[in-house]
Amino acid sequence: MPNPLILFGAFDRHNFGDLLLAQVAAALLPGRELHFAGLAERDLRHWDGFAVRALPELLAELAPRRPDLLHVGGEILDCSAWQAAVMLLAPEQAQAVIAYLAPRAAECEDWIKSLTGGALAPYVASPVRLPGLRRTAFAGVGGVGLAQAPEGLRAEVLAALRAASFVSVRDRITLATLAQAGIMARLLPDPAVLVADLFGRQIRQRAEAGELAVCQAAFPSGYLALQLGPEFADDACLDALAAQLQALLAATGMGLVLFCAGLAPWHDDPATLQRLAARLPALPLRLMESARLWDICALIAGSRACVASSLHARIVATAFGLPRLSLAPPGASGQSRKLAAYLDSWELPGLPTCVLPAGLADPLLQALAADVGALQRQAQSLSAACLAGLASLSRAEGFSGPDRDP
Repeated sequence: MPNPLILFGAFDRHNFGDLLLAQVAAALLPGRELHFAGLAERDLRHWDGFAVRALPELLAELAPRRPDLLHVGGEILDCSAWQAAVMLLAPEQAQAVIAYLAPRAAECEDWIKSLTGGALAPYVASPVRLPGLRRTAFAGVGGVGLAQAPEGLRAEVLAALRAASFVSVRDRITLATLAQAGIMARLLPDPAVLVADLFGRQIRQRAEAGELAVCQAAFPSGYLALQLGPEFADDACLDALAAQLQALLAATGMGLVLFCAGLAPWHDDPATLQRLAARLPALPLRLMESARLWDICALIAGSRACVASSLHARIVATAFGLPRLSLAPPGASGQSRKLAAYLDSWELPGLPTCVLPAGLADPLLQALAADVGALQRQAQSLSAACLAGLASLSRAEGFSGPDRDP
């Protein structure tokens, strides 16, 4: 009997991409005994996630059986303990906790350790640090900022990667960083590119009822699905977006549906969408109330196009062969670097990638005019490349469930 397999990732909080990656990993491993672990014990089933255990407690139970552990993806290689700890807070607590801890360095360090166990990169696990594990592997992870990370964090991550049975990364910058450290990784598309193949029927069924059906009926000429991260909350960004959206929707006849892709701290704020909507009183728009994983997927899959600062919202649009465009905030940010790194690695040549709020309309019109067949072929190519790559890596190391046809 195969050893138990722990799926480990940042799906212990509400973030669209992490919740989706956990579902993809589980669907690809139907023959394994699976356990879902994060840094904290959380039940995300209300959001279409999983009941997640804290890794130390879960490992203490499974250690006699020598479990394997698979990192399911995400930008985990450069995620610090401070970032991880804050994102585990309830959104209404985050601001007060950050303000309280800011002048209390010793207390802050103790608080971080209580949540992360003292690891500098807590979403990166290794048999060296956790001897109860038999083997570890990394599937489509990112670490665009790893080369610039503090030395201690970088050393901890590189040691964990060297100890892994296999490593696949999702962008060329992370691949180059690891190669410079002597770690041979495989470049594969983010596993979320498999969402349409694995869950397409379920997602389309989700769109036939409830809030999603209302959106479809409200906009007979189709709608634009739009998501904004916290970097776009200032008045200047919202004013620029509103002006661009007025021109765009007038030119296309589309409606507009605003949605959140993550409710954890440092993610989306519904109030930002409400402020944008207030700037567009004459336009046909809706704010989607649901933040459940499959509702978000259904909203994107049923749209004419998706504009988002979330990488995984764009990846879902890509998987369904839809026009898409990524919003980047003014100035450099970790989010914009992550977007650029992934899109430079995998996007269809000639398709617009990232734009500033003030430059949205024309690139989106260009994306809407893209050849539908080319978009579909790109979706199929990414899915096949990801599935074949993961299958070959996992079979070689014994991580796979029953074989699936690429």
